[in-house]
Amino acid sequence: MGADLGDLSALAAVARAGGFREAARAGGVSASGLSEAVRRLEAGLGVRLLHRTTRSVAPTEAGARLLDRLGPALAEVEAAVDEVSGSRDRPAGTLRLTVPVVAARLILPALVPPFLAAHPGIRLEIAAEDSLVDLLAAGYDAGIRYGERLEGDMIAVPIGPRIDRFATAAAPAYLDGRGRPEHPRDLLGHACLRGRFSTGAAAPWEFERDGAVVRVDVSGPLTVRIGAGTDLAVAAALAGGGVIHLFEGWLRPHLDSGALEPVLEPWWQPFPGPFLYYPGRRLVPAPLRAFIDFVKARGAS
Repeated sequence: MGADLGDLSALAAVARAGGFREAARAGGVSASGLSEAVRRLEAGLGVRLLHRTTRSVAPTEAGARLLDRLGPALAEVEAAVDEVSGSRDRPAGTLRLTVPVVAARLILPALVPPFLAAHPGIRLEIAAEDSLVDLLAAGYDAGIRYGERLEGDMIAVPIGPRIDRFATAAAPAYLDGRGRPEHPRDLLGHACLRGRFSTGAAAPWEFERDGAVVRVDVSGPLTVRIGAGTDLAVAAALAGGGVIHLFEGWLRPHLDSGALEPVLEPWWQPFPGPFLYYPGRRLVPAPLRAFIDFVKARGAS
């Protein structure tokens, strides 16, 4: 059976948006047209592809298998059309990015407004999440990562500062009462505000000085989910609740204001900055190419 490309695109749009109305709003088409396209596709294939309820739409097992293969193929088609149409000169369309919360907070605010101003035909959809995501399966064009190993078919472009540090700090009143650590192991006697990854693993507290690395298994009264709960840990530190260990950029405003005091600054561990990454074995859609070029130009300026 030769499935119609428009019907396949409609299925992908509805699944990505989680509903017919949502997909219709995003694509500027009618919900009834999308519904008819999906029904036509299901009738031709002889299998149900979407579970429909009054509140949500989700792929069936067969639909999920089809969408896993369909997403990359549709992206190739869109990118090929962009190439032929010359839309690189006036890039338009939607660019979908998955980024860690820290990148959404520290990296993208300096990039997104001027990028959108320079490219009014592009719409950005950004999901801030700290779990690792399969770009193609989840329908993203690109992502940002700190330090994780990238798959062999991914292309990585530096984005943001190339070197960052983990900073350790506490409120001056807390340090006045509990003392100021002189060595990372002194933190074992302090109330530490910890973070936990989405996998359930606790974020390590590592320090480095003169080539020596010290890892401390701290404990304390508060543990938060990294990303979504980080601001709560910062608030607790500002209120004198304990010592926090976090990206320097996140803490820098409070360090500069004096609300937080640096702790063990000679031991703050540096690490490489983040990368924008995207699949290398496919044509690059025009909106993503425009963003890559913009990021590279900002890095060189």
